[in-house]
Amino acid sequence: MFLNSHTFHSLRYGTLSVEELVKQAADSGAKNLVLTDINTVTAIYDFKKECEKFGIKPIVGVEIRKENKLLYITIAKNATGIAEINRLLTNHNCDGAELPQVSPDFQNVFVIYPLQNIPENLKENEFIGVRNEELNLLIRPEWQKFLKKMVVLHPITFKTKKEFNLHRILRAIDENTLISKLSEKDCCSPNEVFQSVEMIAEQFRNHPKIIENTNAILEQCSFNFDFKTPKNKIYFTQNKKNDDALLRKFAYDGLQKRYPKKNQIVIDRIEKELKVITEMDFAGYFLITLDIVKYSNSRGFLHVGRGSGANSIVSYLLGITEICPIELNLYFERFLNKNRNNPPDFDIDWSWRERDEILTYIFKRYGKEYVAFCGTNVEFKYRSIFREVGKAFGLPKEELDVLAKNPMATHDDNKVVKLVQKYGMLLEKFPNQRSMHSCGILISQEPITNYTALEMPPKGFPIVQFDMNVAEDIGFEKFDILSQRGLGTIKDTLELVKKNQGISIDIQNTTLFKNDKDCNDYLSIGKTIGCFYIESPAMRGLLRRLKCEDYKTLVAASSIIRPGVAKSGMMKEYIFRHNNPTKFEYFHDVFKEQLGETYGIMVYQEDVIKIALHFGGVSADDGDVLRRAMSGKSRSIQKLQEVRDNFFKSCASKGHPEQLSKEVYRQIESFAGYSFCKAHSASYAVESYQSLYLKVNFPIEFMVSAINNGGGFYRTEVYVHECRMGGGKIHNPCVNQSLFETTVYGEDVFLGFMHIEKLESRIANFIPEEREKNGDYISLENFIKRVPVGIETLQTLIFVGAFRFTGKPKNELLIEARLLMIHFKPEYRLPTFFETPVQEYELPTLKRNRFEDAFDEIEILGFSVSCSPFDLLQTKYRSIIMARHLPKYHKRQVRMLAYLISRKHVPTKKGTMFFGTWIDAEGNFFDTAHFPDNLQQYPFQGGGCYLLLGMVEVDFHFPTITIFKMAKMPFIPDPRYAEDQEKSYEIHKKINEDVSMTTRNPYPQEHEIGLPRNKMVVEKDKV
Repeated sequence: MFLNSHTFHSLRYGTLSVEELVKQAADSGAKNLVLTDINTVTAIYDFKKECEKFGIKPIVGVEIRKENKLLYITIAKNATGIAEINRLLTNHNCDGAELPQVSPDFQNVFVIYPLQNIPENLKENEFIGVRNEELNLLIRPEWQKFLKKMVVLHPITFKTKKEFNLHRILRAIDENTLISKLSEKDCCSPNEVFQSVEMIAEQFRNHPKIIENTNAILEQCSFNFDFKTPKNKIYFTQNKKNDDALLRKFAYDGLQKRYPKKNQIVIDRIEKELKVITEMDFAGYFLITLDIVKYSNSRGFLHVGRGSGANSIVSYLLGITEICPIELNLYFERFLNKNRNNPPDFDIDWSWRERDEILTYIFKRYGKEYVAFCGTNVEFKYRSIFREVGKAFGLPKEELDVLAKNPMATHDDNKVVKLVQKYGMLLEKFPNQRSMHSCGILISQEPITNYTALEMPPKGFPIVQFDMNVAEDIGFEKFDILSQRGLGTIKDTLELVKKNQGISIDIQNTTLFKNDKDCNDYLSIGKTIGCFYIESPAMRGLLRRLKCEDYKTLVAASSIIRPGVAKSGMMKEYIFRHNNPTKFEYFHDVFKEQLGETYGIMVYQEDVIKIALHFGGVSADDGDVLRRAMSGKSRSIQKLQEVRDNFFKSCASKGHPEQLSKEVYRQIESFAGYSFCKAHSASYAVESYQSLYLKVNFPIEFMVSAINNGGGFYRTEVYVHECRMGGGKIHNPCVNQSLFETTVYGEDVFLGFMHIEKLESRIANFIPEEREKNGDYISLENFIKRVPVGIETLQTLIFVGAFRFTGKPKNELLIEARLLMIHFKPEYRLPTFFETPVQEYELPTLKRNRFEDAFDEIEILGFSVSCSPFDLLQTKYRSIIMARHLPKYHKRQVRMLAYLISRKHVPTKKGTMFFGTWIDAEGNFFDTAHFPDNLQQYPFQGGGCYLLLGMVEVDFHFPTITIFKMAKMPFIPDPRYAEDQEKSYEIHKKINEDVSMTTRNPYPQEHEIGLPRNKMVVEKDKV
């Protein structure tokens, strides 16, 4: 009887989850249930699975609405009918086609119209839906002729009266209005809840034909779907035979390049992998990925193939990845094995600048009918819940801000706020909107609308209406096409080095840098600012603690910095064992045999699988469950709990002490969602080395490229500082030298116009374009004639020093600019054959304080270029002890003057503690720790220079100062406002710091880890 039911995927309308909807239907005695969410098929696959649990026949369709007006309800007879509905929605969502008032000519779809929207003539597959409350209308003569085409229409939208109120709140949010201003037509009927099948039959007992029609539709419709068959594009060529042969050819073509000295180990590995790939019909998947990479190479783009795909020697030979799996002992089964049902998953990174072109190629190459992004459901979050619900209740913005930013326990205890909290909590986990998955693309064998309707988000690429978990469930495996700024930095550096120094670098040649002494020296002291993945304070500290001097240690570092390894205490234990290889024993032989390379510490996902199999003795299937749990998917983490009992039972049968088994499982469990597979860490390490090689050998070009690619962990000022430390001579933007981005001529680095906060990007691009076309600007007047700027923009350019080529002081240029702009008319910008002589003005000599430029720069760029922050201090003290001295001061108190770069907040039981990163007067970095009790008396007071007093703690080569006292040191007053006391300290507030937050607890101390450093003797060993 239920031809029209909604879940909360009818966004900002329905209030029921799929599970609640189906359970309610079962409780009502329904044997059939039709899901018809509004303009979406998001939930149909979860709906089918849920119905099967309760023995309910699932039927699916879509309720078609236009601007909240119900046009008709579509119900698919079969899979072909679903595809017809999907194409209707896709044409509307992606091509802008109007949703028709009358349904199109469906072949496999039933259509039900409400009484308010009946067409003149009903087709054979079209019916009229009648609600219980509308039955009394049928006595009218005009409806008699339609009786034979009527069906029961009992919509389902919510569960209880409380949820009807929630529905009204959702409608107010959707309409961006107050609940009190909603009209009847904005909301559903208050009786859209489940009733028993018998009760509905009783209501329509006088209209048996209506009940008969309803049952006939239910009998003729079904939703059959094969979840197991792969839905991805199967073949790259026309058939399997050609795909297999082509993959084999490409693999052996790459053999000569990768392994000039052939050996049987390599040949055997190739043959082993090709056998599995061809038997599992995955050759097409490899070839499609290779096709994308080949296009990328043809355009001169850099890419990084990472993730478990790097476990494959075939992907290495094809050039999809740059990791030799034999060198790192990576086993192919982690990527692909015969027990795996799902296709392999290649993760490939491109530069953030080039990714869209790669995406455009994929959509054109494989057809827009077959390609789409994965969708994702954006849920109502804590802040958005209180803002949206509070707004619906009419609360003012000030109160909304308080509710959104503060914990519920601190909210006002009034009636309206209580209602906001009550209904807000019900909205948790509700989807609020659909969005695009950040990187997952589906390439389908059949038209993708056979499975889903498509939507077109602002980004411009179509998305499916379900998320990655559903995609995987129904047989799709996504291609992850990712972007990052690190590759942009590498590519731009290569181009700058070629242009600036005439040197071509084969950055893909890993032998170039893996054994480079200078690179490894930089690594060991954490001199890695700007380098992909290894520039954060935490990572630089780890590199120093490990005294990282080689590729394999860097691979391990890339994984142990991850939260799962670090929070379990295994990062600390790894550091200890790396530095003290003779001061521990493997607490069990399995750990020595399987994890000797990582000192018996589980570092990679593969390590966890090894221990689960060889220590725990779990089955291969449970081992795969553990691996999937580590991918971070919520379903997998839930599945992880299901194998816990089996793990302990198996450990007990192998004679392991319970205490040891618990510790091993604690380590396994902590990895869920956070660890890398070894190949992933290795891929990151290669890119880190590539960045580092360029930083070591071409520091100026590298840092300029880092600046132009938006940096990474730090603000622009830090990368400019690092460029200066690398030998660059930093110059403010100049209209005759600068481009939109920062550029370099030899050692001279000119900041780009992009860094001038108040300069429109249109003008920032126009200035160098005009200069390129018509030559340098010869004067301020000449610039005004050629560039369409107003007086405010002109003043900003003068203040930043962009006209210093004229040799005139800023004061004089400002007066000249005002005089020129008074008489200037825009039509004078038309090109002329003869340049009129520059008008000279006799102006009084105006003096400027030497620090005025620095304050201009802080105001316009956000940092000083013409001098150091230390030069602006009122004090002349610069401290005797510098960052380079700290390793020699272990357990000694030091006093230092330093400029704040960044601070990170970490919660503890006693309050929030901070970790600070600073530079000293010599420009070198060091780190500090600030405990909660200390911060109460000596808090941070924004960006600037501080005098620090604290105790040096050297932890495995890495010094940190635990702060006892600190005081922010005053800068000189702004000399531009010598007569205005209030303004003379205003610009000081613009001096920046980088602030980051984390919700994790501090990493455990050594005494808290409890990881055995001695062999644990099992009873049977004593016999």
